[in-house]
Amino acid sequence: MKVLLLNGSPHQNGCTHTALAEVAGELERLGIETQEIWVGNKPIRSCLGCGQCSAAKRCVFTEDRVNECVEALAQADGFVVGAPVHYAGPAGACTAFLDRVFYGKSSLFAHKPAAAVVSCRRGGASASFDRLNKYFTISSMPVVSSQYWNSVHGNTPEQVRQDLEGLQTMRTLARNMAWLLQSIEAGKAAGVAQPEREPRVSTNFIR
Repeated sequence: MKVLLLNGSPHQNGCTHTALAEVAGELERLGIETQEIWVGNKPIRSCLGCGQCSAAKRCVFTEDRVNECVEALAQADGFVVGAPVHYAGPAGACTAFLDRVFYGKSSLFAHKPAAAVVSCRRGGASASFDRLNKYFTISSMPVVSSQYWNSVHGNTPEQVRQDLEGLQTMRTLARNMAWLLQSIEAGKAAGVAQPEREPRVSTNFIR
């Protein structure tokens, strides 16, 4: 089993990575492989809604790591997104990246357990956490919980490592992720099928 972790911070080894590393370390201890993809610190194009990805399952823009993430997530069993808080919301580059990962491709990720992790100095964690979870809940991805909302506090990696409750929350998240992945695997072995997918219905409220 494998869990993909997305580092949505412009700082490759900053506070967000520190939180994700705590998750990854516990997953690895439990025998689950992990891979971290960093969005990078170059500009990320936003989704144009061109719709070409609906058939190709790839984004037409290829200068960043979006398609690499799509392919890795399609092969992974679980997903953890980490993002820093910017102005009480997740970093814009991270959400631009995720918009393009999910738009037209969410069927590739259905029923894969997912979780969001946020890193902040002080405030905005809950709003950012809520924003990121919406990518999963619109994509039929079970959301993995922890003992508290998945956030760490600190302005540097060293400060994050002093947030003992936050780090414990990361480890608990990893154990819950591992348990759910193992439960899904056991269900498959017992012949439990994935939920039936109905044809999509879209209601337009404009009359």
